[in-house]
Order: sequence, then C-alpha cells, then structure tokens
Amino acid sequence: MAKMVPVGVSARHIHLTAEHVQILFGAGYELTEMKPLSQPGQYAANETVAVVGPKGSFQKVRILGPVRPATQLEISRTDAFAIGVKPPVRESGDIKGSAGITIQGPVGEVTIEEGVIVAARHIHFHTSDAEQWGIVDKQKLRVRVGGDRGVVFENVVARVSPNFALDMHIDTDEANAAGVENGQQAEIID
Repeated sequence: MAKMVPVGVSARHIHLTAEHVQILFGAGYELTEMKPLSQPGQYAANETVAVVGPKGSFQKVRILGPVRPATQLEISRTDAFAIGVKPPVRESGDIKGSAGITIQGPVGEVTIEEGVIVAARHIHFHTSDAEQWGIVDKQKLRVRVGGDRGVVFENVVARVSPNFALDMHIDTDEANAAGVENGQQAEIID
C-alpha cells in the first residue's frame, strides 16, 4: 500500500511570543485569524510585520498564530541571502544559536538575537497515521514527489502527535526546484 501524503509549501513566515505581539502592535493586542492552516488550531493571522537584516528587508511577513513560547522567523535560503543572514536548517522550535533579526510592527520594534531558521523539511503525522505506517517521531524518511521535475527528498523529519493532521511541509526553494504545488501528493518510500 502506497504511503501518500499531501504537500504544503511553506512561504516565509514568523511566529511571535505574546510579549512581542504587545511590543509590535500595542498593549493588549491579540492576533486575529485570517484563515486556518492545515494543522489543527494553527492559523495565518491578518497581521504582518517587516523583518530587517544586515543587507535587506521583507515587508508584510505573515504572522502565524497562535502565539508561541519563542519568536521564530522561518525563511528559505534564497530569503536568507537577500537579507544577509545565515540561518541553520533546523526543526521548528530549535532556535538556540541561530541567526537574529529585527522585527518592525506598526507601533514598535524588536531585535531578537536568535530565532531565524530554515525549517527542516518534515511531515506532520497524526499518531494513528504513524502507527498504521510504522513510523516513529523524529524518524528520517525519504519521500518521492512526481511530476515534470520529480525528486526524492532525503532526511524528511517525522513529527508525530495526536494534535497533528497528515501533511508534509517544504519551503518555497524546495517547491520551486521540484515544481511542487500545494496539495500535490508525495509518497513515503522509506
């Protein structure tokens, strides 16, 4: 039986702490939902910020909610070159020793010393999907994506939780190189 997974292309985005939301948008401010994302309880917020690096900036970087324990900017390698930062490839939440950035909101500004990463490609598995396919949390997988520029992605990290919905996440550089679009199916080959 083929192990098929929908692919989601993850554009640059930022996760903020509650404290940083207050600094950037004002005291008492709360993020507002624009649309839900593939993972339960996660959403793209109406709010955006500017991020400023040593060589450039990006305006209107979408905030993903809800608030997180640590502020984290997820960008592609191409984005990193454009703004002059050198982020490591990491799993979300693993920001220790990563690159820093300045974040500008409508009423304030925050400079973080670490928190900029290129997100490691990964698949969110609901616990039942992982059990059915014999996959464990943090397992490294190989995943084939077909099409005119079909590729096999190596080192795809399995992230297993009863709070997840089945979905593979790659960044825009990876998607563009392979000609992958949101919702396309990929096959776990081992």
